[in-house]
Amino acid sequence: MADTVLYEVKDGLATITINRPDAMNAMNVEAKEALRDSVQAAAADEAVRAVLLTATGRAFCVGQDLKEHVSLLLSDKEAGTSHTMNTVRDHYNPIVRAITEMPKPVVAGVNGVAAGAGLGFALAADYRVVADSAKFTTSFAGVALTADSGVSWTLPRLIGASRAADLLLFPRSISAQEAYDLGIANKLVPAEELAAEAAAVARALAEGPTVAYAAIKESMAYGAGHSLHETLEKEDELQTRAGASEDHGIAVQAFLEKAKPKYLGR
Repeated sequence: MADTVLYEVKDGLATITINRPDAMNAMNVEAKEALRDSVQAAAADEAVRAVLLTATGRAFCVGQDLKEHVSLLLSDKEAGTSHTMNTVRDHYNPIVRAITEMPKPVVAGVNGVAAGAGLGFALAADYRVVADSAKFTTSFAGVALTADSGVSWTLPRLIGASRAADLLLFPRSISAQEAYDLGIANKLVPAEELAAEAAAVARALAEGPTVAYAAIKESMAYGAGHSLHETLEKEDELQTRAGASEDHGIAVQAFLEKAKPKYLGR
């Protein structure tokens, strides 16, 4: 992996760290490819039971590296091509799909500004631990672009269509407290505690019942686009799968013994 993104797996937890602090973790092509490869690696690794996505420096991710973007647009104009905007298909979409579709929970540790695609990455996660100094902004319309990185899907589902339209049509920076009040942040912590708290949340999930978490994640995604009747059928299917897991047997036995279960993740 390129050092623009750091990747580590320890005790079932994959920690993915965006690492361009001098550029506010803006996503150039190198970083996008490294992040895509990292989340896909975590999704495919059976040893990984949970993922922590975070960043170094004072920003989580400010989205597209506009300096590189302008240079690539000029190159496209000179060559009569339009390759630059392929980044949505080649980079952002695979990143968001890997985060949302992997059968394991993803925690975003939002240490600072999350804007544009950076906001999209945070919203794609299953749980967001947010520093009280962090800020969020859609930013897309501010540079005459539409939403990408799944924001047009995730944001309305988190805060409602009306509020999402307000933030997308009239981009502004919202504080960590407002993000918590809106339902974007799951947990708000002092900035100096963000790294430890986000890691603790992710580690707890890595030690939990992985099959059940995967089923919860799948059923919530399914329910967002299907009827109640269809969702009930899906719940039946997924509950059967979870009930057959070793972890369910461990949980039941621990309950009978009044002990804390030690899950195996299978």
